[in-house]
Amino acid sequence: MSGRETVSTRLGPVEQIPLGEGRAFLVGDEPVAVFRPRSGGLSALRAVCPHRGGPLADGLVDAELVMCPLHNHQFRLRSGECVSGGGVSGVAAYTASDDDGELVVSLVTPDG
Repeated sequence: MSGRETVSTRLGPVEQIPLGEGRAFLVGDEPVAVFRPRSGGLSALRAVCPHRGGPLADGLVDAELVMCPLHNHQFRLRSGECVSGGGVSGVAAYTASDDDGELVVSLVTPDG
């Protein structure tokens, strides 16, 4: 049987990510960047820019976008869509939540 499975991982206190910034984590084998915009909430994307491998967790963050620190490509925090053009593909978006002060990231993975 094959399909998809959601795997949730607890990554510690939400406060380890300052408001307006992102932090990189390894969830299983997947590099994940979790962002805490000043506007509130949490977002999670694949942590590696598809253009040249830039560290998205180190990028500038606003309410809707993160900008890769290497070449300024911009990605939507909610969907991972690249909005800066130039033929750069988007990145995977994941679910990030605050469970009573603890950061939880959920990834959908292939099953079997």
